[in-house]
Amino acid sequence: MKEPGGVESEGGVNAGTGAAGSDAAAAPRLPFPPVVIGIAGCSGSGKTTLAAELARTLGGIHFPLDHYYRDLGHLPLAERMRQNFDDPELLESALLASQVATLARGEAIDRPLYDFGTHTRVCGKTERMTAGSFLVIEGLFALYYPELLPLYHLRVYIDTPDALCFERRMRRDIEERGRSPESVRLQYEATVRPSSLKFVRPSAVHADLTVDGADALDWKVERVVAELRQRGLLAGAG
Repeated sequence: MKEPGGVESEGGVNAGTGAAGSDAAAAPRLPFPPVVIGIAGCSGSGKTTLAAELARTLGGIHFPLDHYYRDLGHLPLAERMRQNFDDPELLESALLASQVATLARGEAIDRPLYDFGTHTRVCGKTERMTAGSFLVIEGLFALYYPELLPLYHLRVYIDTPDALCFERRMRRDIEERGRSPESVRLQYEATVRPSSLKFVRPSAVHADLTVDGADALDWKVERVVAELRQRGLLAGAG
């Protein structure tokens, strides 16, 4: 059974031992390749909220990069938890770029499934995906990896002040992840902010459009939609 946007629901998750995407070439291609949008920003910038709402508005799918974190099953759990997940080396960028390129051609992929509780890939299972008319790629490093940049029709960076990013991160981690304010602050100062300064903020130079992360969500969506319209990329919006 398929959910909106071309992602198969739990009943359609593939089981097997082959590599993700190994049988995707046999799937039919879309009649028209999707419009691919890349959205990047620091942790707490509002990129995930914007990407999800943009995908909903356009009738496309939201494609977060988080599914491509490396399998850390070879490490003890305590050591896995100490890894810096704000470092681009922790994502399998070659697989990510290959599968985004496949989707950009209008073909299906078998996306890996990631268990964020154990920081491991779900063994032997993948998720079949097709892109639809719009594919919204979103993540810290969506504009960082050079292999991804040529695949985008529009590159968007969300520029959000550090203080607001920290405030949002603090609220999310306390409310949704049950963490203490002190643990959130220590992680932010030790890894999150240094990584954003080193990897994420410099990637803004690759953006075609920069939006203010402090603006209202509907205004940010309108900015992106207006840019798509100006570039003649809205034909498939649904």
